[in-house]
Amino acid sequence: MTEKIKCLIIGSGAAGYTAAIYAARADLHPIVYQGLQPGGQLTTTTDVENFPGYPNGVDGTQMMEDLKKQALRFDTIIKNGNIVDIDVTTSPFKVKTDDNTTLLAESIIIATGATARYLGLPSEDKFKGYGVSACATCDGFFYKGKTVAVVGGGDSAVEEATYLAKICPKVYLIHRRDELRASKAMQKRAFNTKNLEIVWDSIPIEIVGKEAEFNKEVTGVIIENVKTKTQKTLDISGFFVAIGHTPNTDFLKGKIDLDESGYIITKPDSTATNVKGIFAAGDVQDKVFRQAVTAAGTGCMAALESEKFLAEK
Repeated sequence: MTEKIKCLIIGSGAAGYTAAIYAARADLHPIVYQGLQPGGQLTTTTDVENFPGYPNGVDGTQMMEDLKKQALRFDTIIKNGNIVDIDVTTSPFKVKTDDNTTLLAESIIIATGATARYLGLPSEDKFKGYGVSACATCDGFFYKGKTVAVVGGGDSAVEEATYLAKICPKVYLIHRRDELRASKAMQKRAFNTKNLEIVWDSIPIEIVGKEAEFNKEVTGVIIENVKTKTQKTLDISGFFVAIGHTPNTDFLKGKIDLDESGYIITKPDSTATNVKGIFAAGDVQDKVFRQAVTAAGTGCMAALESEKFLAEK
């Protein structure tokens, strides 16, 4: 079966749904393929308090449902499923789905996001969204005045730790080596932060906490020294994983330009990729800010650029 589409949007987070709202209002009749995680990363977040328009905060899943309903209001078609291949040499682009459907898309907006890397601990999964987070900027506010821990040793980890140190009385930075991988400037910032304690040569082996019927709460993390194999528990209320993100671009390798980390490269002041008619929005092309509001902003930009591309075509 072959289906012709003016504007195909791949991904259904803040970027994808915002692109759909704008594209639908421009009569591009967009079709959104939700991907493996409908709603994106925000569906793993319990409370979002920094997205405009929600003065009392909102559950991440509910916010994505609101954006979805807004996109549907303008007759966006939203489908389950995943895109597995794009032929960028054809016009329109020939796209394959995971159920062997062939789509012919005149323009494509890629909003597949990036997946935060976690440690893989069962207890980490258990408390994800209830004390375990991969974004200090997003969730740090909820731990104001509390003791927290960050795991990692690169620039992102130090940035998260020093950010949290401004609002938390005590921050542990847990790192498996005896020196940080972060840049010298970031290391200097860490060493000069008095309430930031670096726990060297250590790895987290279990997140511990309380589990009530309708709530969960992190109370500590058990760490192990990789050299001595001794263990101890740090009393914390929040655990932040800062070991990087993986952009969801495996299906694009060799198709469009990606950087060394796999993020889509877009042109300056644009969401355009190196392939005319293909645009990228959200965390899949943004490794700096990674916020819902910036993802939504680039989703808007991608839809406007897609509209212009189709009009000129």
